[in-house]
This record gives sequence, C-alpha cells and structure tokens, in this order.
Amino acid sequence: MGLFSKKRSRDAPEPRTAPSKEMQEFIRGVDVDYVGNSSAGVRVDEMRAMQTSAVYACVKILAETIASLPLHLYKKGKGGKKELAEAHPLHSCLYEIPNDEMTSFEFRETMMTSLLLYGNAYARIIRKQGHVTELWYLKPENMTVERDTQTKKIKYTYTDDVTNQTFVYKPNQVFHLKGLSFDGIKGISPIAQAREAVGLSLATEEYGAKFFGNGARPGGVLEHPGVLKDPEKLRASWNQVYQGSRNSHKVAVLEEGMKYHTIGIAPEDAQFLETRKYQVNEICRIFRVPPHLVGDLERATFSNIEHQSIEFVQHTIRPWIVRWEQEIARSLLDESERLLYFAKFNVDGLLRGDYKSRMEGYAIARQNGWMSINDIRALEDMELIPADKGGDDYLVNGNMTSAKTDDKKIGGSHEESEGTENAPNDGTSSE
Repeated sequence: MGLFSKKRSRDAPEPRTAPSKEMQEFIRGVDVDYVGNSSAGVRVDEMRAMQTSAVYACVKILAETIASLPLHLYKKGKGGKKELAEAHPLHSCLYEIPNDEMTSFEFRETMMTSLLLYGNAYARIIRKQGHVTELWYLKPENMTVERDTQTKKIKYTYTDDVTNQTFVYKPNQVFHLKGLSFDGIKGISPIAQAREAVGLSLATEEYGAKFFGNGARPGGVLEHPGVLKDPEKLRASWNQVYQGSRNSHKVAVLEEGMKYHTIGIAPEDAQFLETRKYQVNEICRIFRVPPHLVGDLERATFSNIEHQSIEFVQHTIRPWIVRWEQEIARSLLDESERLLYFAKFNVDGLLRGDYKSRMEGYAIARQNGWMSINDIRALEDMELIPADKGGDDYLVNGNMTSAKTDDKKIGGSHEESEGTENAPNDGTSSE
C-alpha cells in the first residue's frame, strides 16, 4: 500500500466517492459497513429502528403523552391573570383541528414521532387575514434546511414524494420543531447518534428469531460409523422432522449407530438474554423514559413507581412541551400578538397522585384558604357549585389569625403588664 515509501506524490489527491479496494477488503474483514451501518452488521435508519420493541415503545409513550395533553391559547390579563383566547383562530388550530385531515391529537402525535426519530418536525403554515388557521404536516425525510448564500437567511426545500414537485419555503411559512442541535438550524437525529445501541438491539432480536427458527440446533453434528452415500438426503430428513420451534424438544430416533453431538452454545451461556435486557435500558436512556413505562418492571416497586412517573413529567415531558410552547410563540404569533397571547400545555393530570394523597392535599389547601371548593372540583372534573351558594368562597381556619393582629394583642398585653409592675406603691392593695 506504500505506507512506508519515502516517495510521496506532490499531486493533489483526487476526491473519493467510495473507499479504496484495500479499505473495502478491510471493512468486510471486520464486519463494518461503510454506508453508515452499525458495527453489529445491521442497517439502522429511522424506520428500521421502529422495528425494535424498545424504540417503538419509547416513541409511542412520548408521542401519545404530548398529544394527549390539553394545549390552549391564553390571553394575558392584569395581575398575572389569564383567560382562554377561544375567539382567536390559532386556539382552534392548536386545540381542535389543525387541518382538514387531522385532529389535534393526530397532528401532535405525528409531529412528535418525527421529532423523536429524525430530530426535526415540520408543518406548513397557512394564514388568513394575518392569523394562523391551518398547519399541514411535512415529512422530515423530504425536507432540506440550509442557509441561503445570497440572502443569508434560512430556507426550506421540500420535495413532495407524491407529485415529485419541489417547493422552497421561507422561515415564516414553516413551523419547525427542533430537537438537540449543533447549529441551531436543524436538530440531530437521536437514532443516527445512537446507531450502535439500536443496531445491537436489532442484531440480538435477529439472532433470537433465527435461533428459534432453526430449532434443529445448527452447529450440531450427526456422526455415522460408516460411509454415507447421500449425506444431503440425511440432512434434509433431519431438518424436516426436527427443525423449527414447533418441532423443538421432540425425541430423536437414531439408526445404524448414528450419534448426535452438540457443538453450539445456549443463549444463556452467550449472555443473550442479559444483552437484550441491557439494550432495553440503553434505549430508554436515549429517550429518557423510565423502563417501567415500556414494560420493564424488573426494578420497579410500588413505592418508587409513582415518583418515577413524576420525574418523567419533570425531566422528560417538560423539556419537550417547552420547545412546543416557545416555537408556537415564535412561529405562529407575530410580535404584537406575543405581548397579549401565549400557548400553554396543562400537565396537572400527569402530576396528580393517588386518590388519598389528592384528598389530603385538597384538605390542606381548603383549610388554609388558597383553594376554594370550585377550584378543587374543577381539578377533579366535577360540576361547579354556584357562587351564591359558596362555591367560590375561600375559608380560613378559625384558630388562626393574621400576624398583624397577634402583634397588637401581644404588644397591648405586654404594655399592660409593664404598667402594673411599674405602678407606684401608694399603700393601696390590688386585692
């Protein structure tokens, strides 16, 4: 290969579009794919990754959770108050129907699936009279995001795979949700970054499927004391009777002094099951999903599973909904509207504890005067009590008074006691 040659060509090397012949041989020898495949020898892309049960479960739980949360548009009021902006066209677009073909749940679920797999989610913005009225989903694999060399602004080039037409959109025409990014222009794909972990999971599943598919235990040897005239016929006869999971554990009948020798190893000996368990946790780590939410209850207990669910909302769901809320404000509201309106997800339902804990918390809030009976009933989706019947009244425990009143009482009694002690002795008795 000329690695130790002292002579070097002064000509500039020609650009390579494929590895050299020597490199291709080396790649085949170490079982590494030059075209971005995993070292496990399995091709990994976003759609292939969804065939892994752990990836599918993580994407499904995150996408469905975000899609099921109430998303409202609010109008800012005085003193930190807020009210639903139901009259604004964007409210209906976010909460009810974003376009003629999708519900709000379906739209957000599809957008989150793209965001979790590709690191980006796109939607075409349709405006009427200056307000956003429709959002149409765009496939991330058909979108190219780059900075225009002339205008220095970001442009979106989308190729429709149905009509084969290409459209160029401006930034204010695309609702773009980005995941973790290196440049702030486009998010990176979690599947591409974790290709080895996903590839190993796919490889172990493939291995397990092939193992059970070849129930005749490939790697075993049939030993015959004599010379076989037709070994292929014997192999075919053996496989016909004993191969496949349906024929496993059948009693083999050997004739003419034949013996069967096992030379393969069991999956347990090769740490097959342990590898599969570890890969589930590895993929859960990528998406930051507690293993018990994808069906791995090995380390889950009754005492810690509730706290894990709360941490899931705080550390996994919250960053995603903040991305949604801030991108809605940036892309779907103009500068003047951002001063008056904001979008907000409601996660109260996810943070609710068990029934007993909720009732104890409501009792404390009610007795200390910072929740009314209607505030509590609204959280429990119960019918409100009319205001004239005390539904909006705030109560205070009768045994407690304000600190200001206590100070006066304490001060007065102290002065009285001082006056009594310092009174002149005129010979009269207090008795």
